Amino acid sequence: MGRLINTGITKEDTVLETNLRPQRLDEYIGQERIREMMKVYIRAAKERAESMDHVLFYGPPGLGKTTLAGIIANEMGVNMKVTSGPAIEKPGELAAILNNLQEGDVLFIDEIHRLNRQVEEVLYPAMEDFAIDIMLGKEASARSVRLDLPHFTLVGATTRAGLLTAPLRDRFGIVEKMEFYSTGELMTIVKRSAGVLGVEIDDEGARRIARRSRGTPRLANRLLKRVRDFAQVKYNGDITEEVADYALDILNVDRLGLDQNDREYLLTIIEKFKGGPVGIDTIAASLSEDSGTLEDVIEPYLLMNGLIQRTPRGRVATEAAYTHLGIESLGQQTLKL
Repeated sequence: MGRLINTGITKEDTVLETNLRPQRLDEYIGQERIREMMKVYIRAAKERAESMDHVLFYGPPGLGKTTLAGIIANEMGVNMKVTSGPAIEKPGELAAILNNLQEGDVLFIDEIHRLNRQVEEVLYPAMEDFAIDIMLGKEASARSVRLDLPHFTLVGATTRAGLLTAPLRDRFGIVEKMEFYSTGELMTIVKRSAGVLGVEIDDEGARRIARRSRGTPRLANRLLKRVRDFAQVKYNGDITEEVADYALDILNVDRLGLDQNDREYLLTIIEKFKGGPVGIDTIAASLSEDSGTLEDVIEPYLLMNGLIQRTPRGRVATEAAYTHLGIESLGQQTLKL
């Protein structure tokens, strides 16, 4: 799904986020409760001269899970090894990664819910006992050898916590849910990022970008870059309310942060299925889209804004969705009759 407003990470985001990503907890904006908790956990671990307990961050993409993992490593004064669930195909590959860690290091596994079960089995003793069992030899001569590992902190990130197996989830001592950001928090992020990029931006320009960023810092930074291009070419280079509104309207990102894909999703429920209820697989078939993509990418923000409801019988468009799209609901039509 090629969308400007997609919260999934792109190659451009990787370069951009590397430059804009805060390095310390004091620089981190938003997620106040998690930030305060991390301060306590990190300080306690450092005072005991131990590695920090294993951490699981879960929530929609683009909210700062990778950034927090890097901050934990920086605050603990250790190195961070980054990998992802799909990248580790065999148990031996994970064993090699674990064996190359230094004392206290942070191992960050993104999309940890996508680890295959054989690889996951290697993680259990590594997380609990800081050891792994390796099989040497074949068939009748095969024997198991336990290899001790340095103490390390595993930081897992997932957008779908429900897909984690119970044995893996239970081995994390710290489990935190990442929340969407407020407009005020995103304004602060946009202004900070603009400063790093060398772009002049006023409060209203930052507010307009923040409001259309779906509560997600990654999108705020991406939209800032696009608006900067319009400011440079069509205006004098500064980002004001007028510049931001002009650029974002052309980019087809409306005042709630919805793009064409979001509106098509809502219109499908409203126009083809009379507002619902309708099953997610039926919606996906109508849009020629994967149902998992709709659940992970489209629906979380629509649910947060009260534009749809999930019911036992399927998805239902709310009155707010009709109002936002400028469509009369069936209830309003009945009243007129």
